[in-house]
Parts: sequence; C-alpha cells; structure tokens
Amino acid sequence: MKYYAVIDTNVLVSALLKWNSFPGNVLELTYRGMIVPLLDERIAQEYREVLARPKFHFTRSIIEDTVGELEQLGIYVDAKELDTELPDLKDRVFYEVVMEERKLEDAYLVTGNIKHFPAKPFVVTPRQMIDIIGEIYDIVIEDMDR
Repeated sequence: MKYYAVIDTNVLVSALLKWNSFPGNVLELTYRGMIVPLLDERIAQEYREVLARPKFHFTRSIIEDTVGELEQLGIYVDAKELDTELPDLKDRVFYEVVMEERKLEDAYLVTGNIKHFPAKPFVVTPRQMIDIIGEIYDIVIEDMDR
C-alpha cells in the first residue's frame, strides 16, 4: 500500500539532521516508495532555500540529491489557492497541496509544527505517520536492518 503525503520542510530538515528518528523514518519510507511525496514548485523551492541555510551545514550535493529524489518520486499537484488563515503564511502552500490531493485520494500533511495547521486527522506528526503505516512499517524496518 502507498501513502500520499506532503512533507513539511521541518520534517525534511529533521530527517537530514538525524536519520535515526521518526522524520528520518518518514524520509526512508519515501525513498522506498511507501510514501509518495506530494509537492509543487513552491514547495521544492522552499526545500532548497531552507536546506541551504548556513546553520544546517548541508552541502549543495546533499540538498540537490534530497530535493531531486523527492521531485523524481513525487507527484506534482496543481493546488488551488485556499482562503484559510494559518499562523505562518509560508505554510499555506503545504495545506493547499494536501487539500487538493485529498479530492482524489487519502493524503496526509506530515509536519513537526502541527499547531501551525487546522486540527484535522490528516495533519500528522512524523510519529503519527509511522503509526498510520503500522505493521507494514515494522516489516519494512526489519528488512532495512538486514
């Protein structure tokens, strides 16, 4: 089974800073095809801009490999602008993309800043995403450890 998810930039940063973590597990499952990333040009641009911040010390190669892989594995969504108030206007694109995709199928927004979005069952933390995947995740993790 595949899961469709918009991955918030903070999850991506956390995954790259600490691979052995729930955000790292989300990214690993994305690379393995269990989670299909949903994005658009604005999200890909934000990924590149945030990952390039000097405080993270990511090389250009790591940034391009990571974002390039997400672009290759992902589905680009042509999201409609929503009239939704969010604490941070930059978060709106993530919410718009997940809402557009939800018209077609189940989709999640995976974020470490859950309070920045409306309280909806499809707005989840990395840990909650792993819990949703459940037993399938346990099997994949066992295979990864071999």
